[in-house]
Amino acid sequence: MMMSTMRPVEPTFSNGVEVYGSQQAPLFPVPRPMPRQRLWLHVLLFVLTIGSTVMVGGEIFSAGLLSILLAHEFGHYFTARSYRVSVTLPYFIPFPLSLFGTLGAVIRMSSLIPHRRALFDIAAAGPLAGLVLAIPLTYLGITLSEVVPEGAMPSNTITLGEPLLFQAMGWLAHGNMGDDVSLLLHPLAFAGWAGMFVTALNLLPIGQLDGGHIAHALFGAKSRLVAQAMFGGLALYCVMNQTFTWIPLLLLLLFFGIQHPRSFDDGLPLGSTRRAVGLLLGLVFVFCFSLVPIQL
Repeated sequence: MMMSTMRPVEPTFSNGVEVYGSQQAPLFPVPRPMPRQRLWLHVLLFVLTIGSTVMVGGEIFSAGLLSILLAHEFGHYFTARSYRVSVTLPYFIPFPLSLFGTLGAVIRMSSLIPHRRALFDIAAAGPLAGLVLAIPLTYLGITLSEVVPEGAMPSNTITLGEPLLFQAMGWLAHGNMGDDVSLLLHPLAFAGWAGMFVTALNLLPIGQLDGGHIAHALFGAKSRLVAQAMFGGLALYCVMNQTFTWIPLLLLLLFFGIQHPRSFDDGLPLGSTRRAVGLLLGLVFVFCFSLVPIQL
């Protein structure tokens, strides 16, 4: 996940034109390099997150999940660097008391985004890079998982919601299993499921989430209607079903803001290719999202 929470850096100009690679673009502020980062802090947090995820799910789970998260965050990082947007290395968040042993990772990025194409590319790069690993790792994990009779499942088993993409992989690996059996997940399959879950959360079209950035790049000022509809829909679901599943996330989103700030140039056209990628990511959200992700 990327958060545009950094204080905007002072712009610099060169002959009225900013150059991106071999192309010239209209006048945009060019961020100066970020102050020197505390590399030791990023490394320490990552090492602690390795420990917390191993504690929760073992080495295979930790390796699978952290590989997906690393791909996701460095997708954002390298794309932001390609646009000369000031960005930090990922801050991983160890949390051994959670189901995954981590609360994921974030990068801090300058709020000074040159144009909507840059905003779209930086936001989309994370989920796309994460899925490149999440899909094959999940499928491999599902093939290694064990099909067991429903009555043989331990009494304290946690039941995970099955997003459509996960169901499709289960069918490819094991065929139609029927209602009287369940899939006892291999740690790698659990890591893949967690990667899909994190991807779906990040693609919610709200505020500073990746989906919020993508929605703003696609719809401009109208993205606030999309964000309000999604936020209101999740809140209504919690009220009608008397569940607190989404309340912590909704409170966090409310704190950071539901609406998305403008980029430096929201008028620059996205083009058909980026709109097609936006549609693809919308489908990814639908196929990876589950309203009831976890049941005891």
